[in-house]
Parts: sequence; C-alpha cells; structure tokens
Amino acid sequence: MIPIRNKKKTLQVTVDEMRSFAFAYVDKYAPSKQQLKTYLLKKYMKLSASDSRKKNVNKLIDVVLSDLEKNKFINDQFYSESKAKSMVYRGHSLNKIRNYLMGKGIDIEFVKNTVEKIKEDNSDQDFFSAIKICKKKRIGPARAEDNRTIFYKKDISLLARNGFDFETSKKVMDMEKDEFLKIINLL
Repeated sequence: MIPIRNKKKTLQVTVDEMRSFAFAYVDKYAPSKQQLKTYLLKKYMKLSASDSRKKNVNKLIDVVLSDLEKNKFINDQFYSESKAKSMVYRGHSLNKIRNYLMGKGIDIEFVKNTVEKIKEDNSDQDFFSAIKICKKKRIGPARAEDNRTIFYKKDISLLARNGFDFETSKKVMDMEKDEFLKIINLL
C-alpha cells in the first residue's frame, strides 16, 4: 500500500522536521552554517513538491539556523579554526586554507582571523607546510640527487598547485638534502 502524502502540514511541523534533519546532519558531519543551509534546502526540495510553501523555505531554514547558532550547535568561527588547524597539520598552504574556508561559506572576517592566528603561531608556516608536502609526495629535496634537476619544473609546479608562492617553492626546492632531513626531524 502506498502512503498518501497530500496531508497539509502546519508551520510548526515543518520547522520541527527541519530541526530534526539539521540535528542529524550536525551530529554526523559538524558542518558550517552555509553547508547546513544548503543541505536543508536540498532536503526540503526533495521532500516537498508544493510551490506555495517553497517561497517560505528560506525563512524557515533561517529560523532553524538561528536557533542552532543561538544554542551553539553550529559555530562558523570554531569550524574555521578547527578546519584550518587540521589543514596546517596535513601541510596545506595558507592560500589553500583561505580558499577552502571561503568555499565553505565562512564569513571573511572569521577567515582573516584564522589566517592571522596561524601566522602568529608560526611566521613562516608556508615554508614548513611546503617541506611536509615534499616529504609526503617525495619531491624536491626528498628525491634522489640525480633526479632532482630532471623533475625540478614538475616539482615546483606541484607546489604551485598546492597554493605555495614562487619564492617559498624555490626556497624549498633549492635546499640541500641534509638540511631538509634536519628540518623533517624537527617537525
């Protein structure tokens, strides 16, 4: 037997449904505010086919999001700092971190504060992140000496694609192997 979906829902039922969807999503993924808004919009559009209620969807989603933000279930500043910290640990450049956070819909002020905080902790973070990438990908100073000159352009372009500027990339690529190993042991 196929259930009938023509029952009219009240505003409170719709808000409660959205809130339960939001709680489940926040519990599973710990998203930013924009990611949660996109998820709820997609979820609601999939469930509902009524055009008259689609006009009010954004208002309902904003009510649910403000409620979650007020109760500290979602916090873009915390999201920004935690994602940036994990990306620094994995060896991403500041440019890549900045672009990632902006792509997730984080407010520009939170992104600036996060990047400034990283710079305060370590003034030359990009240099150490580039060294981590070199170790992980086995490029630049991590290569055998006879292959370094052959793959120089390829390696420097890989660093550029990872968001490192030319000066930092050149500085890392021109390091001696023993100096590279000393820095790796410190990291």
